Amino acid sequence: MRVGLIVYGGLEPVSGGFLYDRMLVEHLLNQSDQVEVIALPWRPYLFNFADNLSKAVIERLAAAKLDVLLEDELNHPSLCWLNRRLRRCFKYPIIAIVHHLRCCEARSSWQDDLYRWVERQYLRSVDGFVFNSHTTRSVVESLIGPIRSSIIAYPAGDRLISTFTPEQIRTRARVEGPLRICFAGNLIPRKGLDTLITSLARSITRDLDLRVAGSPTADPAYTARICRQIARCGLADRVRILGSLDANSLAKLFSRSHVLAVPSSYEGFGIVYVEGMAFGLPAIGTTAGAASEIISHGENGFLIDPGDSAALADCLTILHQDRERLATMGIAARDHFEQHPTWQESMASIRRYLQSIVGAE
Repeated sequence: MRVGLIVYGGLEPVSGGFLYDRMLVEHLLNQSDQVEVIALPWRPYLFNFADNLSKAVIERLAAAKLDVLLEDELNHPSLCWLNRRLRRCFKYPIIAIVHHLRCCEARSSWQDDLYRWVERQYLRSVDGFVFNSHTTRSVVESLIGPIRSSIIAYPAGDRLISTFTPEQIRTRARVEGPLRICFAGNLIPRKGLDTLITSLARSITRDLDLRVAGSPTADPAYTARICRQIARCGLADRVRILGSLDANSLAKLFSRSHVLAVPSSYEGFGIVYVEGMAFGLPAIGTTAGAASEIISHGENGFLIDPGDSAALADCLTILHQDRERLATMGIAARDHFEQHPTWQESMASIRRYLQSIVGAE
């Protein structure tokens, strides 16, 4: 197949959506498909609408002679009307890869109304969908109605190498000392690091250590706010911000930790929860979004309401004080990881879907 993929910036930025796109491209190339990546420039949201008038994109697509065009839904402001022009120029199907909708993120109502309207225009302009979760599919259906053609292909957690055994998980849990908590995600408001730090400050036990892995430059103002919060709460000796970590360093962090806590206000899936489970880490997420498709409350982790620092503090206290439960939940987390699809399996299912779409044309 000759496949096109439209993304912002390229495939290198560190986020779950870009990892998903990158894994798909690598799989297609390994299957001897041809992939043309069209990288649109990163710009403020409203400036992206100018891409709808671009001749350069159409000219590049014409030269590529594609069988199918994939579009990361993140690019929706650049494509919401351009896709209608593409239909007049090309006959191949246009498939959206939807990680999560912008209108699902916590913002003021007028902003969400704007994003919802624009995303609806975009979603109605494509022929099919690749979804990362059942939750994401349901949200899209709530915007545009029944979907004719789609596939749900879960992201995977086997990017990091882990050979943790149940006995190793038990041994780690039973070692006396602080509960070692890790947070992995870019330092942006949606990921809920401020909620996690508040939970540490209000916890009845001070025997909790937190290591934060993620880009501090994704939102410098938020990072500065987090640093002030840490100082104000007197947690400088218990919270360490590590910055962005490569795969090996992240694996080492997970190996040394007891629990993964990423209390996001919304997740379209949450790759990091599965990656942490590979290392026997119970995961703490929230009830908003698709974390519940990974985390079974009280079994392999906990689900709290977004922003509920008191509930999060209670969860951490339970795991710290009851190390046998920590071990049992860690083993359940590892079991969930082992039953979860691999990247190879998920990306192969997408390729089969694309082949069926191209064959139907």
